[in-house]
Amino acid sequence: MSRRFFVGGNFKMNLVVNSVTSIVTNLNTAQLDPSTEVVIAPPSLYLLLVRQLADSKIGVAAQNVFDKPNGAFTGELSVEQLRDAHIDWTIIGHSERRVVLKEDDDFVARKTKAAIDGGLSVILCIGESLDEREAERTIEIVTRQLNAVAECLSKNQWTKVVIAYEPIWAIGTGKVATTAQAQEAHAAIRKWLAEKISSESAENTRVIYGGSVSDGNCKDLAKQPDVDGFLVGGASLKPAFVDIVNSRISPPM
Repeated sequence: MSRRFFVGGNFKMNLVVNSVTSIVTNLNTAQLDPSTEVVIAPPSLYLLLVRQLADSKIGVAAQNVFDKPNGAFTGELSVEQLRDAHIDWTIIGHSERRVVLKEDDDFVARKTKAAIDGGLSVILCIGESLDEREAERTIEIVTRQLNAVAECLSKNQWTKVVIAYEPIWAIGTGKVATTAQAQEAHAAIRKWLAEKISSESAENTRVIYGGSVSDGNCKDLAKQPDVDGFLVGGASLKPAFVDIVNSRISPPM
């Protein structure tokens, strides 16, 4: 398989200078699987600090970006500002922004286009609620979210997208999709890519899993053929994040 394994750490609205520095220092000194791409997303206040501290082997992402150029948009960050700060990635469409801040599919799609047009790569989050899962609407929901983005992007721009399937019912709850549930959703997303975008996109686009990923469940999830990595929340704040990055490495005999 040609897809490079990808592990993102979303720090969310956590940490202060000392704890951010400690986490980055630990990652810099850890033996990380060189075949895995690692990208961490600190709160926006610490983006410059983290980019200055982190080794070049570690990518840095914003947790959000606006869909308009610089201007009178109080509290927002523009693509140009992120690029100027040497930030190459952004998370877009996380369920906490969709649910809590009421960002709809169209807004998520516009932000994705603005980010990629401006030179950023995007971790695009999609996922269903517990009610939608129990109503067997998972595939309907995630393809609806993806269709909105497909209306905005050219086929070539999907090379700048990592899709993060994050069932809302599993985020921060301790509940995790079973390996079969994760694989089923990821396979459906890859089928959508083949039918809607191209067979090349289906083969090359990384589809990662997020939702209470830990050092205890990551190895089984990583064995699934369509799981290309993880977007990690709470566990990215702990030393065990290194074990998740290294989830495909067999322990020494």
